[in-house]
Amino acid sequence: MASENDNSDNLPPDLQILGDEITLQPSGLVESRSRSDEKEHALMKNTARFRSEPLQFLREVSLYVSGTGWRAYDHIIGQPIYYPGFTEHISNLILSAPLLQSRIAELAEKRLRVEEEQGILDVQDPAYHVKRAQRRSELETGLQQVAEKLTDNMICKFESKPFIRGAYYLVTQLTLRAYHQGIHVSSEEVVRLRRVAEIAQRKRQSIIFLPCHRSHVDYVSSRSSATASASLCPPSSLFGILSFVLDSLLSGRVQDAIICPVSTQYDKVIETEGYVTELLGVPKRRRTWPTSSPAAPPSSPSASAASTCASTNPGACASPRRPPQAAALLGYRVLSDINDVSVVMPTALIGTVLLTLRGRGVGRQELARRVEWLTARVRAKGGRVAHFGNAPLSEIIERGLDVLGRDLVGVVDGLAEPTYYAVDRFQLSFYRNMTIHLFVSEALVSAAMYTRVKRGGGSAIQDISYAELRDQVLFLSSLFRGEFIFSGEGLAVNLKRRCSASRPTARAGRENYDFYCFLIWPFIEASWLAAVSLMGLSPVLGETEDVWVEVAKAQNSAQVLGKTLYHQGDLSYFEAVNKETIKNSFQRFEEEGILQVVPSKNPKVPPRLRLAPDLTDALGRQLQEEAKADKGNVPHRLSREEEETLAKKVKDSRGRKKLTTRANL
Repeated sequence: MASENDNSDNLPPDLQILGDEITLQPSGLVESRSRSDEKEHALMKNTARFRSEPLQFLREVSLYVSGTGWRAYDHIIGQPIYYPGFTEHISNLILSAPLLQSRIAELAEKRLRVEEEQGILDVQDPAYHVKRAQRRSELETGLQQVAEKLTDNMICKFESKPFIRGAYYLVTQLTLRAYHQGIHVSSEEVVRLRRVAEIAQRKRQSIIFLPCHRSHVDYVSSRSSATASASLCPPSSLFGILSFVLDSLLSGRVQDAIICPVSTQYDKVIETEGYVTELLGVPKRRRTWPTSSPAAPPSSPSASAASTCASTNPGACASPRRPPQAAALLGYRVLSDINDVSVVMPTALIGTVLLTLRGRGVGRQELARRVEWLTARVRAKGGRVAHFGNAPLSEIIERGLDVLGRDLVGVVDGLAEPTYYAVDRFQLSFYRNMTIHLFVSEALVSAAMYTRVKRGGGSAIQDISYAELRDQVLFLSSLFRGEFIFSGEGLAVNLKRRCSASRPTARAGRENYDFYCFLIWPFIEASWLAAVSLMGLSPVLGETEDVWVEVAKAQNSAQVLGKTLYHQGDLSYFEAVNKETIKNSFQRFEEEGILQVVPSKNPKVPPRLRLAPDLTDALGRQLQEEAKADKGNVPHRLSREEEETLAKKVKDSRGRKKLTTRANL
């Protein structure tokens, strides 16, 4: 597995967790030089089971509950929280905060004005001032009780150490039994995190962990933005949390805070079937633990905290007058850091190779060669590749194929060599999306160059000027800015770097160029599909009134159109019929003013959309007839309030257009 770009020998070791034992392992996917002393250990080797060793099992439980040794939680890094009265102390601090008290007084004053307008409080009454003061006191007392109840529900109770130790033991047992084949943790980042925690303890600062969310198993330990495609979502879902953090920083109530992005990778997730059905348009079911956990457990997750805990600086983010922009910048910074520390699993390497082949299948030797090449490219880009001890590459690929299973990767026997092919490309795209963030820039440049390559002819005809290449990359970068997380260095720097790096790739032949193109084609086809589906929103001839269509129905109609075009041969990739990608394309069309979307204040009425009036023609009879028939109790006309909201939204979008048209590459 040696490569000139391979820097695995310089990487810090990883931690191997076997029950209560922690040992060091070499980092990176490397060939074994010696197999004589290699051993494999079961993850649960040092943990007792009740059926086989009931006394030892009860002894382990008692050690956790009683807090023997390191289980006592007596010497923690950070502010003291494990003591009786912690909840009451935090509750008093929150309830006595001037900001909360002023808000309670403001709400009470607003209610008094309403009661005066309704005649409940008689202004002409001689005892008006006394009654008003009494009523204010009643309102403030009621609001104070509501605040106390909300605060008590939000505070995590740390008074009982035996309960905390018991909960830790339960979660540990569930995790170790589910991921019995291995958990890989970066030792360097654990040490760095402890060092940062000690600094935060001295400065009395908070550490805010922002983990990514790629599997429903993450509900046990964290709750963050869910992504059904394995690639990170734009940070819109983080704005709620980050806005609270930035509000505290920019207001001066808190001097500083430390944000620690966390990346968690899985060799196989438990809900690939649900991933496919949801992206194909099946309504998402409410998630509960029994329905999200099948009998067959996933294997080998790999977790790593960000290599640099980003200390937030309110002055560097944005002006205090523009907190939304500050939240957006910080959100993209967090996602970029998560991408930087994410670990590429062997199944992701195999899935990426199978989905970027020009032919139908690949032999075992060629698969190993392409996985080795992709591993070197991942490391050359600064990425990380998970490992299984010192197992050789052939064994790692075999394990990865076993994890994926015959439902995803098929094999044709009886040939000169076993040939592997992608059975379910849609499910494999989940694993491909775990690596695509490393090669987005190269993929966009390759797709832009393909506009000339498609013309054919010699190399002189296929040459493209830098200005034309820049325009094409600018367009693609702007098109997919809601789909990928780009580097913050700017278009010119990234484009120059990719062009200079493409020369050795060109000498290596068409194979590597095809790899980058095949990475981005499904997303380009999905955007094309979403654009074609807009013709279905055009009003019919003779229609004089505006008809507003439900957003979900329009997106479902685009999916039906995509499935039809795929089976009729007009779409090359079934992954283009992706609900999330189509949704992102519709969002992009709204930003460009092609679509107009109006949300409703009534939660029972979903958002509606229409094609911009200057882009309509004589198509789209079916959708608009359904909308006029008022199926689903969704009105196809706007109220006066909604018309005012739309006018304001259109006006604001015109002002933001100059800021949003810049490239994100």
